[in-house]
Amino acid sequence: MAGRGGGEGGLATGPDARQTGLDAQQRLDRKAGFLYGIGAYGMWGLVPLYWPLLQPATAVEILAHRMVWSLAVVALALLALRRWGWIPGLLRQPRKLGMITVAAAVITVNWGLYIWSVNAGHVVEASLGYFINPLVTIAMGVLLLKERLRPAQWAAVGIGLTAVLVLAFGYGRPPWISLVLAFSFAVYGLVKKKVDLGGLESLAAETAIQFLPALAYLLWLGSSGSLAFGAHGAEHMALLASAGLVTALPLVCFGAAAIRVPLSTLGLLQYLAPVFQFLLGVVYFREAMPPERWAGFGLVWLALTVLTWDALRTARRTRAQALRLAAEAAASGREAPSERVPATAAERH
Repeated sequence: MAGRGGGEGGLATGPDARQTGLDAQQRLDRKAGFLYGIGAYGMWGLVPLYWPLLQPATAVEILAHRMVWSLAVVALALLALRRWGWIPGLLRQPRKLGMITVAAAVITVNWGLYIWSVNAGHVVEASLGYFINPLVTIAMGVLLLKERLRPAQWAAVGIGLTAVLVLAFGYGRPPWISLVLAFSFAVYGLVKKKVDLGGLESLAAETAIQFLPALAYLLWLGSSGSLAFGAHGAEHMALLASAGLVTALPLVCFGAAAIRVPLSTLGLLQYLAPVFQFLLGVVYFREAMPPERWAGFGLVWLALTVLTWDALRTARRTRAQALRLAAEAAASGREAPSERVPATAAERH
């Protein structure tokens, strides 16, 4: 007779079978999320191969096309998904709109400088900006949000600062491209965290703000006869228009990864993009890497290793504590509420 937990032929039914099915679905979701994450950071890492294809358009014209075509792609995606309900609520919140405007301005600086740096032959220095971005984010948390750092985080920030000094010596100047990219993206992340919009919705709002100035700039270029769009054949036009897809597609993959894998996994995957960019700069674009530059990058990688080790160790401790508290709660489940509350309150301290 089939049934109740085991059944004939080894078939599992009931709660155990449902739990097994849930576990299998979670494994599939995590595997898919991992692949989405690789796709997102892989595309961001390989994008230095794309921007040179858009020349002879200037970096500013490429940036303007990116803004205009990104809005078109995102609008189509929102239309297909029927995700318009957030717009009226957003329009009734001037403070949130102001923060999105700040985010749009900061990411404009980030995008524009990155495009210029790649096409000007500074791919390695641009990759450094995304390597040191986690260190800058931590430093901003201390300075702006008064966050307290663990000793390992202080060590990582100190090593990162030493790396910047070594690189400044190697370049003969501060690595300003790296610093501007790192700080602009850190500010962007901070503002996005406060805005609390989904990835697609946030990109739609930001590019909507960017759209009119970008379109006006392109129309001005066209009226002055300086517009590259349409002047170099249909293939070049298609490449410029595809800037919207290049912007939106990795973001969609990132959003799909973020809801399927733990933050610790995403934290490790984020290093794929600057690693790919660095390798492209050294191997494909053949940028110079004198010894002092290797030394500076080595210190940055050491700082990131310390930071990653500390994050993984803290995540393991947090999980272990959560399991211990769950076990204690289950063991004391039959106690009276008045007996349980003090213990729970004590744990929070």
